[in-house]
Amino acid sequence: MRVDLDATAQTSELIKRAINGDGGAFAIILEGHYDLIYRTAYKWCGNRTDAEDVAQDVCVKLATAIRSFDGRSAFTSWLYRVTLNAVRDMQRARARHGRRADALALVSPEDAPAEQEDVTTAGELWAAVRGLPDQQRDAVLLVYAEDMSHREAGEILGCKEATVSWHIHEAKKTLRGLL
Repeated sequence: MRVDLDATAQTSELIKRAINGDGGAFAIILEGHYDLIYRTAYKWCGNRTDAEDVAQDVCVKLATAIRSFDGRSAFTSWLYRVTLNAVRDMQRARARHGRRADALALVSPEDAPAEQEDVTTAGELWAAVRGLPDQQRDAVLLVYAEDMSHREAGEILGCKEATVSWHIHEAKKTLRGLL
């Protein structure tokens, strides 16, 4: 079960304590947000192995990165950004080493339900989404996979709501051409 720490009054206190080096508070924050980190990484990467690698990397980075959280946005919005940056870092590192990222992988066998045709269609669609330019892909995944409003997605992506709408519009045009 995902703990929604942003909904509690204790969140800001836990964050303050974690920023000041309280390992217990940091552990509570990680426990409450690990599912969000992993789920976000999985949607961007498309497979469990890469999502686990990214989630672990984010958890390690958070130990120092939490000091940069200034409270101007919701903690989960900031955490989405940290996770997206970790995904992009992984993808850039793979590109530098001449390997294609596994971000276009289809659903892994342990995730496959009985309706193989539906899985193939959904897998092809999400693979196509993952192949979009970064801003279009991120807007589509936040709005459709994370069920966020355009405003919420804009907050995470650091752009206006109208810009998110434009990225989604462009993504739909591109996807129509690909599919």
